[in-house]
Formats: sequence, structure tokens, C-alpha cells
Amino acid sequence: MSFLSPFAFAFAAAIPVVIVFYLLKRKRTVRLVSSTLLWQKFLAESQASAPFQRLRHNWLLILQCLMLALAVLALARPYFAGKIRGGRLFVVILDTSASMQSLDESPSRFEQARRQALQLVDSLHDNDRMVVLQSAAVTEVKQSATGNKAALRRALLSCAVTDGPTRLVEALKLAETLTRDQPGAEIHLFSDGAVASLGEFENKGLRLLFHRLGTRANNLGLVSLEVRAHPEDPARRAIYTRVFNASTNAAATEVELRFEDVLLETRSVTVPPRQTVPLVFAAAQRRDGIFSVRLTAHDDLAADNLASVVSLLPQPVKVLLVSPGNQILAKALRAAPNVELSLADHLTDPASDFDIVVLDGVVPAVWPGANVLAFHTANTNWFPTWSRLETPAIVDWKNTHPLLRFVNFDNVQIGDCLQVKTPTWAVSLADAPQTPLILAGELARQRIVWVGFDPLQSTWPLRIGFPIFVVNAIEWLNPASARAGQLLVRAGEPFRLALTQPLTNGSVTLPDGAVRKLAADPKAREVVFGDTARRGIYRVSLGTNQFEFCANVLDAAETDTIPRAELKLGKYAKVAATTVRRASVELWRWIAAGALGVLLLEWWWYHKRTA
Repeated sequence: MSFLSPFAFAFAAAIPVVIVFYLLKRKRTVRLVSSTLLWQKFLAESQASAPFQRLRHNWLLILQCLMLALAVLALARPYFAGKIRGGRLFVVILDTSASMQSLDESPSRFEQARRQALQLVDSLHDNDRMVVLQSAAVTEVKQSATGNKAALRRALLSCAVTDGPTRLVEALKLAETLTRDQPGAEIHLFSDGAVASLGEFENKGLRLLFHRLGTRANNLGLVSLEVRAHPEDPARRAIYTRVFNASTNAAATEVELRFEDVLLETRSVTVPPRQTVPLVFAAAQRRDGIFSVRLTAHDDLAADNLASVVSLLPQPVKVLLVSPGNQILAKALRAAPNVELSLADHLTDPASDFDIVVLDGVVPAVWPGANVLAFHTANTNWFPTWSRLETPAIVDWKNTHPLLRFVNFDNVQIGDCLQVKTPTWAVSLADAPQTPLILAGELARQRIVWVGFDPLQSTWPLRIGFPIFVVNAIEWLNPASARAGQLLVRAGEPFRLALTQPLTNGSVTLPDGAVRKLAADPKAREVVFGDTARRGIYRVSLGTNQFEFCANVLDAAETDTIPRAELKLGKYAKVAATTVRRASVELWRWIAAGALGVLLLEWWWYHKRTA
């Protein structure tokens, strides 16, 4: 028990004064009283000449001392609080991702989270320490372990919300390391809970307190944006986008399409609750530029209502097919848009004049330096060893990868294939139980798509998925498409661009107009720019070259602003959000009520005796 006003105990000095009054003898005077129950012994007293008398048992004295003690205790304002000890370490993780900009909290989820974190700083004991981490696309240490409250407040005030995704794994790993050997240490996460799986912490025993922010999900957002050649009219561009409604009610909005600053088209769309609606726009394009899609709906989160993408005019793709005469493959390659196909039965030079080289069961004397689509052939730089496998069965494929978009391997049978192990530079797109069948990746800045079997020794060419795969592969391997893909990044992720000549000077103009200089490094083979926390258009100047790239939210997890009631740490473990409870309970009201009860008891006894 503690006291908010301990100085009130000074009034306890009145208790001896009351006792002294009962030691004094007083002359008898006639007085009218409400009850004589407590005065009977004094009525029988006959000696009044002595100034003092012996203190005897008296209920009136006891009641008066009890009343006075209760009054003093009530004035001291006693309260009960939980057991708190100092000397602990607190790790504060402040979520600064895009969803924390939602306005359902006042003034926003992020500002409310920072306010609560500042209150936690104010509650620290003198020997407590705190670490401040800011987490979004990357984790940043804003303040190392310290007990200086002024430094902790400055660290929290320096945190800024971003348009990046929520990635708490790195922050929780760091927090787990800091608190591992610290008794009583706590991790305080201030977030709305819009995070991916945290299964790797299931058995870590994190001392995690989840402070949930957010009260509702009233949001429409763009979750994808892509520009491709129009399938029916190569002279036009097709803009694909999807609108997600995070709320539990249907929502209507206008969707605007712009090229640079020119409004091209506006559509009205109603999105059902918790559903996604795809949209396809078609537009003519005469020069390289930027397409932008904007939602006009007024919701809690504005960051995902606008997205932009750089659209480069398609250029002819020079493709060399090295094959003993596979006409089915040649026909599929000619079906790809803007392909200029050349044929050869062998390869004796690096084929530097071509954008893509297709190897059909051929081991060239000199491996090409261009991007490669290889069927049933292998390179020792790709795989250390390989062997032959009869009749492999396709058991799984990743149709979410761009190479397998609209490709299905149902009922595809294979005669034989090369059996290899998946290398570190590639990912497996289709698998048999014993080996990967299709691999894709990048090795030494060369994009490679490897198919481990001969299409003519399978039923694949008889399926519509084969020409679709070839078209997808040409688009993925096209250097122009790869460069266009580099010009679209998610907010918070670094922008990377390979350099063809040494970087002597460069700068990047941010969406808000601020300019960042790029460090000149003549030995650098790549430029990396990481200050992309805000969604918008970035203008890059590298010597005499100038171009633009776009950073967008385009994240369904950020658009889905429903505040989570708990964080799942794997399949079984979870952390529930904290709730507000009374930690300190004052008792003076109950004590004052007890004193009033004593008065009412005396009043009741008087009326009972006089009734």
C-alpha cells in the first residue's frame, strides 16, 4: 500500500488531544442530548473536584478515535499498485509502416503509438534502461540502451512514419538478442498488427507486449499495378491494376488513369467488402512516360490511393535460337511480340549482338553472354554435377511466378530429364520428387531460365501452356523488361541499377523536391539508393543520363488496415494485445464510506432507543 498524500498523517496528532479530554474531569452542567446510552457512567460520577481521572473503557472514546483515524487515513489517500521494481531493460519497437498512417486514431495510429511510447518513458525508474527501434521495410536503432529520459524522448520524436511495408522479423530478432540474458526485460511493440508470419519466434519465449493501435478498417487501396503490351493491339498499352476493399461494407470510388499529367480515363467501381476488383485500362503511348492510377475515395489511409509505373515503349527483341531444327519451339518464339528471330544449329561465339539466346539441347562451344533460355542442356558453372532421370512426374509448380503465369502442367508427361540440385542462384518453378524441372535466376548479371527436359520428348508442346511459357520467358529475359522492372520498387526498398560506365557524379530528386547526392565511386558496378521511404516519383541524374523510377505501397497487407487482436507466433503460440486496466486503486473513498457508516450506526442506535 502507498499513499498519495502522506503529509495528512500529521492530523493524527489530534488523537492524543481527544484522549486528554477524556482524562479531564469537568463540572456537571445540565445539557440536553439525543441519547444517554454512552453517557451513563458519567452521570454516576460524583467527584468533580480532581482535575484528572483514570482512563476507563468507554465506547464513545473508541468511536471518536476510530472516526478520527479513518478521517486521517482518507486524507492520506492510500492506494494499492502492482509490484514494480527498477533496473529492467525495455525494448520499444515503433511500427512506422504505411498502415500506421490510418486516421482512425487521433490524429493517426502512428502519433498515438508514439504518445503511448512517451508515456512508457515517463514511467521508467531511475535505474531502468530503454532501447528504441523503428521498424518498417528496414529496422533502425534510434536509441541504444540508456536511462536518459530526455534522449529517449528525442529518439521517439525523431521517428517518422513511412510508406513502406511492415517487416517486424528483423526488429524482433534484434530485440530478442538484447533481452535474452536480461532478467525482467520486456519488449513493447506498438503496432496495428499488420505483419506477416512470425513463426520463427514460436519457441523463442519472447517477453513481448503487443500494444495494438487502430479501431476500424475503412480503407480502399491499390494492391497491384502493371503495364504490358496490349494482347489485341500491339500499338497500345494495357494497364492492369487491382483495388482492394479492407472494410466490412461495400465501397464505391472513381478510378482515374493518367499519363504524365493528362487524365485519360475515369471509371466508377464498387468493391464488395473484403474483396478485390481487377481493372484493365487500354491507352495509346507515343513516348516513354509514367502511367498513374488514383482512387478518389476518402478513407482512413491515403498512401495506397495513388500508384505510378514507368512505361517504356517496346523495342524489338533480338533472339537467337540454337537448335537442330525444333520448329515447334521456333513457332512459339515467333508468337512472342516484337521478336526478331534468328536460327542457328551451333554457336561458336558469345552472340553479343543478341538480347536472348535459346539453347535447345545444344552444348555450345562458347557460352553466350546474353540472357539464356536453355532446354535440356547444362553448364558446369550452373550445376557441379548432373545425371539422367527417366519419366519424372511433375508434382508441383509455382504459378505465382511471372514465368508460369497462366501455365498449367496438369497431365503433362515427360520421357526423361536431367537430374540436378537447385543452385543458390536460382529458384525452382516446377518440381519432380527427385529434381527440379524448371529453374530461373540470375548469375553474374545474366538471367537464366533452365528447363531440364526436351519439350519434344514430352506432351508439353501439345498443351496451350507451352507457347504461353515461351512468351513469358522472352518477356522475363528481355533486357528492356528487366530494366523497366528495376524502375518500379516498393516504398522503403532500395533502388538498384547496373552501371555501364564509372559513376563520377549523380543525384536523386525525391517526390517532395529534396535532392540527395550520390557518392561518386569509379569502381562501383551498381548504384544503390535506399532513401525511398515515401511513395512517389524519383528523378535520377547520372552524369548526362536522366531517368525516373517510381516507389509505391502496392501491398495488400498494408491496405488491409483491420487492427489485429493478437499476433500469431507460429501455429500454436500467440500474443494477445494489451488492454487498459486500473493499475492503481485509491482506497480513501471506501475509508470515508466506513466513517459515514459509523455515523449512521450511532444515528440508528439513537432512534432505536427513543422509538
